[in-house]
Amino acid sequence: MNRAHGGDLAAFKREYGVEPLDFSANVSPLGVPEGVQAALRRAAAEIDRYPDPECRALCRAIAEREGVPAERVLCGGGAADLIWRAVYAAKPKRALVTAPCFGEYEAALEAVGCEIVRSPLPYPFDVTDELLCLIDRNLDFMFLCNPNNPTGRIVKTGLLRRIVERCAETGTRLLLDECFIDYLDEPEAHTMKRALGAYPGLLIVRAFTKLWAMAGARLGFALCADAGFLDAMRRAGPPWAVSTLAQAAGLAALRDVDYVNQVRRLIRSERPRLAEALRGLGLRVVPGEANFLLFQSRTELDAPLRARGILIRSCGGFAGLDKGWYRAAVRTGEDNDRLIAALGEIIK
Repeated sequence: MNRAHGGDLAAFKREYGVEPLDFSANVSPLGVPEGVQAALRRAAAEIDRYPDPECRALCRAIAEREGVPAERVLCGGGAADLIWRAVYAAKPKRALVTAPCFGEYEAALEAVGCEIVRSPLPYPFDVTDELLCLIDRNLDFMFLCNPNNPTGRIVKTGLLRRIVERCAETGTRLLLDECFIDYLDEPEAHTMKRALGAYPGLLIVRAFTKLWAMAGARLGFALCADAGFLDAMRRAGPPWAVSTLAQAAGLAALRDVDYVNQVRRLIRSERPRLAEALRGLGLRVVPGEANFLLFQSRTELDAPLRARGILIRSCGGFAGLDKGWYRAAVRTGEDNDRLIAALGEIIK
């Protein structure tokens, strides 16, 4: 497993001396909302003080948006921070992940010496009933991403509920990564947050990174009805995990409903257009439902695109994928057209 992530613009600039057109990071193509930028400027005057260690105002705002009690919310320095805190808090001996999936799951599990069980996903990389057979009383922990990264595929709601129920029966803690759920056409129909009260072993992780283009702020949150486990996660890392700036940015982002609607409309329009164009170039495109597309090419694409100032994500480092697989974020129409043109030159 290669832990390299998308969005390494510093490395690109060192190598090529220019700012790339970045399709490697799955963030909103509309940039940081103006309200968030204004909030950051105001909060800069307060960075001489320690931030609220409990993120009280932000937790209340998140709870109101998600329709859950505030005591079920824990903020962290991005989804990755919360993933690592959950693993350190649980200290699992045996855990299940799908393949392919986000690399930080395995990295965190390896850090605590956990045995990792991989469940390969059959093309088009859908979770099937076979996953239920792997959930038993010898399994301490399980990761599931919905929609999945890097495939963009969703878990059918009925199957997802059966997985949650099976984990409850076996005493397996389930970390459900919903970082991309807001890009679905009906996110409320797919989230498991309403099941939190009935299943204390369920932990949902979300982030501000994707929807509000706040990757540099490092802000995410976890939802769980097990107050004891949330406290263990809080103690599994250093204090003040969320800066004053990040808390202010998060509060401002939650108020900007218009921005969210604009982003979702753009992705809903551009994702099928980009997918059709990629297929027209002879690429094998996974029908994903998030703000990115996974596709396979017989032609090597990474280096030729870099030479043209474009950055995509090579996915050969994901378990279950080889070097012929790539992931590209869905961006604006103009940006997507530039990627399509560049790919056409390379492939032809």
